[in-house]
Amino acid sequence: MMKKLIKSGFFYIVFLSLALSGCTDNNGETVEKTDFDTVVSRDGNTTVLSAKNSNPKKPLLIVSGSENRDLEFLLEDFCGKNGAAITITYMGSLDIMKILEAGGGGYDGVWPANSMWISLGDTLFKVKHTASIYQTPVVFGIKKSIAEGLGFTAGGVSVNDILAAIQAKKLSFCMSSATQSNSGACAYISFLYAFLGNPEMINPGDLEDPALQRSVSELLKGVNRSSGSSDWLKDLFLASDYDAMVNYETLIISANRRLKEEGRESLYTVYPKEGVAMADSPLGYINNGDSEKEELFKKLQGYLLSAPVQTEIQKTGRRTAFIPISKENRDVFNAGDGIDIGRTLSIVKMPGAAAVEKALELYQQRLKKPSLTFYCLDFSGSMAGAGETQLKEALRNLLDQETAKRNLLSAGEKDENIFVLFDSAVREIIDVTGNNPENLLEAYRKVDSAAPGGGTDIYTPLINCFYLMHNYNIQDYISSIIVMTDGESNDYFEEFLRIYKTSGMEDLDIPIFSIMFGNADQSQLDKLAELTRARVFDGKTDLTAAFRNAKGYN
Repeated sequence: MMKKLIKSGFFYIVFLSLALSGCTDNNGETVEKTDFDTVVSRDGNTTVLSAKNSNPKKPLLIVSGSENRDLEFLLEDFCGKNGAAITITYMGSLDIMKILEAGGGGYDGVWPANSMWISLGDTLFKVKHTASIYQTPVVFGIKKSIAEGLGFTAGGVSVNDILAAIQAKKLSFCMSSATQSNSGACAYISFLYAFLGNPEMINPGDLEDPALQRSVSELLKGVNRSSGSSDWLKDLFLASDYDAMVNYETLIISANRRLKEEGRESLYTVYPKEGVAMADSPLGYINNGDSEKEELFKKLQGYLLSAPVQTEIQKTGRRTAFIPISKENRDVFNAGDGIDIGRTLSIVKMPGAAAVEKALELYQQRLKKPSLTFYCLDFSGSMAGAGETQLKEALRNLLDQETAKRNLLSAGEKDENIFVLFDSAVREIIDVTGNNPENLLEAYRKVDSAAPGGGTDIYTPLINCFYLMHNYNIQDYISSIIVMTDGESNDYFEEFLRIYKTSGMEDLDIPIFSIMFGNADQSQLDKLAELTRARVFDGKTDLTAAFRNAKGYN
């Protein structure tokens, strides 16, 4: 196999030459395949794969969880061997659920991390031919020295043991949001099961138990960084020096590969004995009445479930149900890192839709660690017109609690939301504590009354946020700054960097997320993201969705 990589603009084009070769089909017969080139282009959250002779106007459109990015090489291979075209778009679990609620959004296939999101979203019953492609449990990955110090490497670790370590200030961890990411939701639901004593099924009424709520809330106080994406959480962990993270077993394995390559301490995998939630990676067809696409989908699914491809999937640290872990792949699941493929895992059962919805609402409003969020909102003159309209609509969707509830972004009882309106200077600061709906709507009305004008300076409002943060006990919150701008700022980054360090912000580990809109200078925003281990969201197409995604990271 020969790969040639060409960088062209924002795209990476990969020409994959596949030699004539024999390949085994689902019946074990050897089939001769024709030689095709697969062209791969990546732009943001979308990857386009197409064989040289495929019909690019009619690709198989798949919406997928981000954890499947590192399986793209298999899709490349499928396209090349079958003369096919596939476009795969990566989204969070909530977004996938909402697309299914709306009828599928024009996609042909759905590949979330967990069947739960299809069950919750497919109210129109359009999804069929669903099959699990692989499985991976959601586990704790804890620095080996910390796990040894806590006695966790001896096995038999309970969720109460983990809670005790958090309360003793001996452990903190990174975890994705339960309302935005499947790994976070799975971890949270497994905590609920553990503290309820592992019932056969969680019912909505069980969640009213005050002791349960206290225990889960105490456990979630151990979260020191959050994320809206499991894959991004892994990258965040690797970019810093945290105690632990809750994530998929496959991403713990992937992180350990990198840590060992870099000579850093690896993570020890801990499976709470009460049970773990399992991501089952279902791939389903969204029925739009296109028989040609349905046949291509079934061919793709059969390919992914074939024994040779399942063996390739195992090499990425994923478990497979249809074939056991092959002898050649056993080293991938390193027992020295706590990975135990010989034990039978206790798997928690996902609750019904009513209990899941209530659990997620409870998490967002009452149980998760409170959010401290500073919104730096650009009201410079260039925002007049469409920019102003979209910004105010995005804020309305966030602050109107009926709308926020539908997006699982309701404000929490102890949340702090601070809105800093700026142009070439700070204009106004609006502070809202808690989740009183009228107080949040009043904040929206104040933002709505502002009119664009003046120049653009993103650094002055950020510096104001730095000093305002000293009014809070940062350890009590998941904190972040979200900057929305549509233009190029006056640039005095070096002076800003000096203040960032001297104000104590460097030690607080507070991310500066940015939402890019209009003609915003991405290079300036990328510097802020790199400095604070954050990311830039593109709001040019949908500013409301960008705000929702950014907020999902705390």
